[in-house]
Amino acid sequence: MKTKLKIFVLLSRIPWPLEKGDKLRAFHQIKSLSVSSEIILCALNSDSKADKQSAFRALQPYCKSVTFIDLPRHALFFNLLRAFLNGKPLQTGYFFNAKAFRQVNSLILKHKPDLIYAQLLRVAEYVRSYPLPKTLDYQDVFSMGMKRRMELASWPFNLFYRFEYKRLLRYEAEVFDDFNLKTIISYPDRDLIPHPDRDQIMVVPNGVDHQFFRPIDAEKKYDLVFTGNMAYPPNVNAALFLCREVMPLVWKIYPETKVLLAGATPDRQLLRLQDKRITVSGWMDDIRDAYASARIFIAPMKIGTGLQNKLLEAMSMKLPCITTPLAFEPLKAQKDVDVLVGETASELAELIQHLLRSNAFATQVANHGYDFVIQNYNWDASTGKLLSAMEKLPREKHGTTNDQPLG
Repeated sequence: MKTKLKIFVLLSRIPWPLEKGDKLRAFHQIKSLSVSSEIILCALNSDSKADKQSAFRALQPYCKSVTFIDLPRHALFFNLLRAFLNGKPLQTGYFFNAKAFRQVNSLILKHKPDLIYAQLLRVAEYVRSYPLPKTLDYQDVFSMGMKRRMELASWPFNLFYRFEYKRLLRYEAEVFDDFNLKTIISYPDRDLIPHPDRDQIMVVPNGVDHQFFRPIDAEKKYDLVFTGNMAYPPNVNAALFLCREVMPLVWKIYPETKVLLAGATPDRQLLRLQDKRITVSGWMDDIRDAYASARIFIAPMKIGTGLQNKLLEAMSMKLPCITTPLAFEPLKAQKDVDVLVGETASELAELIQHLLRSNAFATQVANHGYDFVIQNYNWDASTGKLLSAMEKLPREKHGTTNDQPLG
């Protein structure tokens, strides 16, 4: 009988609830990996409002061990200061804590895993020197995301973004050789990693829970919906672009068109947009209600990196989708067949108007998008690819590390 692979999974956040992309990816990968592997989960936690009991109940069925390590808020300033002095990215410093390091080290020694799976650069510092086979999930190219924010930001914020961009750029290359296997969500993101051997990074796309995100018949209260964590800067930027630049062009032809911005912790700038034609929902217990209540999904992304889970979910619920080239390229779909693509406000407005004019065209785009996402985005298939690569890593005798922080 084949021995189960024991995997130590280290995350920068508790992967529950699933309102953020890294949480969604982590949860579904853990769920799929648990079918044939033994999962030892360790998640850092900097959110004092986190419902850890609910999260434990959601994760426990898929893990042999679940540990949440709280990052003390009083130590965050010193964590950032240490990162600044050591030349590391501030967001890596934010998540690195000496006491947490010792706890992570103790857990690894206790459980003796076959390998370590670290999600995001934020946790690389905890395990990069550990003498076990290791996988780093870059997930997105943080440096490019920071650069895109820098290019749109005004002074003095652009100076901070430039500072962090340069550090992330160095760090993405620096940790590359510390891990045996590297993964990322999309080919466009892989090609932006600043390392000469970036072609070695394995692309492991996200999937969709098609049983959950399925077509639902519901009253269409809105014409357009945009979903996501509404405090996340790329989503805030996209929502502002949609409501301030795209929709005024649509309203000239279709003045009654209604927009729903759905997602957790909406930024104050978005709350100020609310009127009779724009609704900002805030947290929704079931995000499917947002998709099902609209005729069209739009993701007018101008900054950010990675694959947009929101697009996959909307396509799986059979909504006609519109997006920008930035979000379209990682999909590898057929342009203007599976998904409609526009870049400028006028291009996006024209696509919206076309869908509003023609139910037949909207249905055609929705059907093509649905077929595409069903065929190409599946959590079990993508995670199976990851597991297969992990199983090929050479097994090494369990080692030890000094009980001192690496940072």
